[in-house]
Amino acid sequence: MDAGEFALAIRAYTRAALSLGLTVDVLSAIGSAHLRLGRLNQAERFLRQALDQDDRFIPALNNLGVTLNSKGELGEARELFRIAFALDNGSSDEIRDNLRLLDAKLENFGATEAVPADFRLVRRGNGQYSLLGN
Repeated sequence: MDAGEFALAIRAYTRAALSLGLTVDVLSAIGSAHLRLGRLNQAERFLRQALDQDDRFIPALNNLGVTLNSKGELGEARELFRIAFALDNGSSDEIRDNLRLLDAKLENFGATEAVPADFRLVRRGNGQYSLLGN
């Protein structure tokens, strides 16, 4: 993922699913890679599956929010950012920025001037994309 090889990342995560199963980490990672490829429907499907397993999994909450924002589903995206921010105790700069940017976007909804929208994915762990076993 860090190298920008998102299709390769999907293949690696799929291989990991064979040994680990479709864990919340694997589903979230696959969904995030699809998001980076611009495959919004696939990203949404995998991220929702991850949240079906653990509805408090912060990276999946945030990344589904990014996906839905990209699809124009702003209300649900904002709620996901809000939940992720609360669960993370406000300690993630990325989630705080995503919530702030979406609030600005909603405030200026319909305005002629575009609001910058540099929404960011969050990763689990120390800034690394990683798969964790149970």
